[in-house]
Amino acid sequence: MTGVAGVAGVRVVMDIRPLQDPERAPLTAAYLEGLLGAIDADPLDGESFAFLVALDRDDPTEGRWPSLDVIGRRLLPPTRALRAGALVTDPFLLRGAITGAGWRAERGGAAGSVYFAAAGALPIGSPIPVVAALLDLAPWQLPDAWQRGAFARFGQKLRARLLRDAAAVIVPSRAASAEARRLLHVRQAKVRVVPMAPRAAYRPEAAVAAEAERTRLGLDERYAVYAGRFDAREDLPTLLNALALLSAEPAPAGAPSWPPRVCVVGATPDDRASLSRAAVKAGVADAIAYAPALPDERLAALISGARFALEPALADAGGVAAMEALAAGVPVIASAVGALPEVIGAAGILVEPGDAARLATAIRAVWTDNALHRTLCAAVAARAETPRTWADVARETRAVWAEAARPAPLR
Repeated sequence: MTGVAGVAGVRVVMDIRPLQDPERAPLTAAYLEGLLGAIDADPLDGESFAFLVALDRDDPTEGRWPSLDVIGRRLLPPTRALRAGALVTDPFLLRGAITGAGWRAERGGAAGSVYFAAAGALPIGSPIPVVAALLDLAPWQLPDAWQRGAFARFGQKLRARLLRDAAAVIVPSRAASAEARRLLHVRQAKVRVVPMAPRAAYRPEAAVAAEAERTRLGLDERYAVYAGRFDAREDLPTLLNALALLSAEPAPAGAPSWPPRVCVVGATPDDRASLSRAAVKAGVADAIAYAPALPDERLAALISGARFALEPALADAGGVAAMEALAAGVPVIASAVGALPEVIGAAGILVEPGDAARLATAIRAVWTDNALHRTLCAAVAARAETPRTWADVARETRAVWAEAARPAPLR
């Protein structure tokens, strides 16, 4: 088959450890699942893969994508326990693991070989060209949270250097492109913008199951939803402060319930306990509902039935949560940071991060003003007329691989 016109298949060496431990790196795991699934659906002549896997975990790729030509798997020792220290040790482990992985790829019809670094670690002194997918810039945008110790600081500096040395750096948004150049000094000529896509379950048709999901979770007919992360990238304190401001106001005329109720999805027990304590302290415990981590179809249904989705953030390179809410037909109220303005456009309301008063104003307006809500939903529907899919991501990523690939050196 010839999945991508004009693009030659290459040998791709790839670290798939995030798929073995998705709770540790959920964004990278979802990215690899979407990308590999789309590649499997459209095989390309000459394309093959060598996977690097952790030896202490099951390999979730075996039998999962039957059309992928996987020529081998190389085992890596576990480095999770090293935490920040893994940023320093992994580059050397990866170099050893990929040595020879591209050997004789051309005999199978490949145009050459690349190492694709979707996970955080990159090989040092790679014998084949490196294409890095830089999905998150929070370690450099928020150094107080990600560079607290000596190992973390040195590891992120090393990672930045390796990114500068890569043949190409894929970023998920124009904002991330600008930040990669500003913070990491990656040359503009090396940066390729390849936006991500929503998962297949996120579509307006998911609303068919929204009522059943809402009833199962005991939610009122009108609710908002937060399905983001629970770390320093997000700005949940500002959300709680905004809800506190709204709780202190009298209920607006015609509001079906007050204050607005937000369903928070997917918090771990520790995250939920921490958020619950903060909500009690802010006086808005009754304004927060909780849902467990849900399968894609159920989560998409829950989001599709919401009045709006919330994405208060301090850093967001790809805007995936907002992208998926829009794909489910729901407007988004978000912080004007990172990729969120270009992902949301007119299909939501953007406020400055940390501004609880403006966030409260936006929530009140979309919660109570039906005309405004209809306008936003119409903008959401207009964006859905040209949906982005993982097939688009795969096609554009393959083009970057082909551009960077070169024949592997002999062993």
